[in-house]
Amino acid sequence: MTHDHDLELRPTAAQITAALNPPPGRNGGDLVVETLAGLGATTVFGLPGQHALGMFDALRRSDLRYIGLRVENNAGFAADAYGRITGEAAPLLLSTGPGALTSLAALQEARAASAPVLAISSQVPTAGLGGGRHGYLHELPDQSASFRGVVKSVHTVRAQSQIPSAIAEAWKSALTAPHGPVWVEIPQDVLLAETLLPVVTAVDATPEDLVPRPELTAVAADLLSRAARPAIIAGGGVVRADASKKLRQLAEKLQAPAVTTPGGKGAFPWTHPLSLQSWLEDRHTTDFLEDADVLLVVGSGLGELSSNYHTFKPRGRLIQIEADLGKLEANHPALGIHADAWHGLQALLETVTERTDETAAERVRELLAKVRERIASQELTLEQDVLASVRKALPADSPSFWDMTILAYWAWSAFDAKGPNHLHSAQGAGGLGYGFPAALGAAAADPTRPVLAVSGDGGALYSIAELATARQYDLNVTWLIVDDGGYGILREYMTGAFGEATATELTRPDYVALAESFGVPGVRTTPETLEADLAKALAVPGPSVVVLPALLRMFAATHLDSGEQ
Repeated sequence: MTHDHDLELRPTAAQITAALNPPPGRNGGDLVVETLAGLGATTVFGLPGQHALGMFDALRRSDLRYIGLRVENNAGFAADAYGRITGEAAPLLLSTGPGALTSLAALQEARAASAPVLAISSQVPTAGLGGGRHGYLHELPDQSASFRGVVKSVHTVRAQSQIPSAIAEAWKSALTAPHGPVWVEIPQDVLLAETLLPVVTAVDATPEDLVPRPELTAVAADLLSRAARPAIIAGGGVVRADASKKLRQLAEKLQAPAVTTPGGKGAFPWTHPLSLQSWLEDRHTTDFLEDADVLLVVGSGLGELSSNYHTFKPRGRLIQIEADLGKLEANHPALGIHADAWHGLQALLETVTERTDETAAERVRELLAKVRERIASQELTLEQDVLASVRKALPADSPSFWDMTILAYWAWSAFDAKGPNHLHSAQGAGGLGYGFPAALGAAAADPTRPVLAVSGDGGALYSIAELATARQYDLNVTWLIVDDGGYGILREYMTGAFGEATATELTRPDYVALAESFGVPGVRTTPETLEADLAKALAVPGPSVVVLPALLRMFAATHLDSGEQ
């Protein structure tokens, strides 16, 4: 019996000849880079190390572009951003032990934000696998154990013939919803040994679609169609699934106001009549969402930030579409639909009945007026002016990457991202140092538009070494450093909780002079000249640094009014 796919698997004469006569001088590392190229990868990030030299030597025999960063964690952040911007699995090449472990914080952020990162690490020689203590350099009893609770999947290779399949399986895992980081580790001797295996060509690793069960979407559509006051919370899953157009179509069909989480910034148009914008850290918004009789949550687990620090207590029916099975009903009882946002929203679009609601837009206007009034009462003109200057200076189609800093916390609520997949931050895991190396990864992904990075001076010190990377590869990133002499948000937290701050003040360098020492132009600005200086820096190709000395404050938290600490 002949199957249709038999013809596809039958090699051509040319393929047979090439397979029988592989080029000389190849090793296990060549199988790695050939597999990556066969999967469609074009750019890899990383940092070499002794056990990984087989992979890095193979790079010079490939067409893959290598972007080398100075710290493994920063290389992980760059790969994270590349994955977010392109939607592809971003390869991250690392060495064993300390090199591998240094990437953990970046991989935690990628997991929290569903960014597809394909981390490939070396391992000690094969004889050292399995916990035997042979005293190899960088040896761990079980290196993969350090990653199992962080990444989506772990793949250990023990022979060269396993390399293509292991990497393809990991690639598929990284790109199957929910996207995320994956871990492949290959022993040093496997990478270094000469290989007689044929050159790896096309590799099939098509991710699986995560579609909703139709009986669940039928119930959800009925609830939404009959709702009196439907509303929508859109999370990062909408952005990752490229489902923003579907979201807008559904909101308009239902006349349902929509709010976006920090991870979902830009998933719904900021100025749309149904847009509640992103003011989730506001009691007025929380009250509005609690009043919805049917609330659709798409691509969000309603975690700490998205629930106004768990003060959100929905009174109506909750429908949750979520690709991460562990997040379904993790915080609130719901009609849980395990699906990615694109397929879930498409199913609802096909089954809901169009609603008319002449009050929806007016209720949105009233809510946003209350929010503006609350912020206006706190005398935070400087903060609002700085954020407005950044928005005016940044081209509408340029992505921005924000570190964990006070201006970023403002951006989560008050910044118009101008589109999906434009604003990114480390709010998933909440680690410092994300903004600048992530922006470098985005610039590598798309060199046609300038990229903005925003850091505080504390977070900036995590990433200073990457000024060398920015210069070496001439990456089109402008880095705004808001310098307040310390860990500003921790200073606020500690002062509020204990009356004074401890361990928050920092001796810092002259950032302009430091940037210039790397060959990167720098300028010191003021709140009054920020817009012009930032726009000028963004308009000039290549890396640049803009330093803003300013002491910014956060708007008052409303979750504390509810007795939550």
